[in-house]
Amino acid sequence: MANGKTIIVTGGSQGIGAAIVQAFPERGYSIVATSRSISKAGYSPSPRLALVDGDISRAETAEEVAKTAIERFGSIDHVVNNAGIFSSKPFTGYTAEELRAFVSTNLDGFVFITQLAVRQMLAQGRGGSVTSISASLADNPIAGVPASVPMMTKGGIDAITLSLANEYAKERIRFNAVAPGVVDTPLHKGNLKAYSPMDAISGPKDIAEAVVYLTEASHVTGEVLHVDDGAHVGRW
Repeated sequence: MANGKTIIVTGGSQGIGAAIVQAFPERGYSIVATSRSISKAGYSPSPRLALVDGDISRAETAEEVAKTAIERFGSIDHVVNNAGIFSSKPFTGYTAEELRAFVSTNLDGFVFITQLAVRQMLAQGRGGSVTSISASLADNPIAGVPASVPMMTKGGIDAITLSLANEYAKERIRFNAVAPGVVDTPLHKGNLKAYSPMDAISGPKDIAEAVVYLTEASHVTGEVLHVDDGAHVGRW
């Protein structure tokens, strides 16, 4: 049964993004999912699922996603900023091209779609939410996993989440983030090791469940929810 609300999910073709896309139809949402080649991701046709191919770091892709949400489903009520890239290496090993790619996907992609969504939410006048995927490493560095440059961008997601939660609180537009630890996804294929006191590895569904919670938790804003098997709690 449709609930009349529309959610946008970026980076929705595999891993965490696919789990998020799959979590919302049973809760009655209409979904606009995007990635560079999401039309080839194997989703079954559905009247409440729209797929938009494109690079979310490009403003024109964000514009097409927002336009699709409004024209197909009549609103933008929630956004999940899942699209992101990551690699681990010593600080001095990152190239200028890699820096630009991290900033483009992880930050530009957030800004372009979130600006359009917030404008639409303000026009609708009934609030909404933006939930972003950060990383536990952003505030809990691990010596065995050097990732300073991508974490500079993920830390930026944490910072802007807090700022926007404050800026739009009176309009009832909520901003939260989920900070995963090690997750069994294609991004980490062949390089899985538990870095946590629970000595465990999360699955995409675990992250999707946290996203669903924050999307529907009408009194939660400015929260960075760690789903990292305790990796953020300190030394172990």
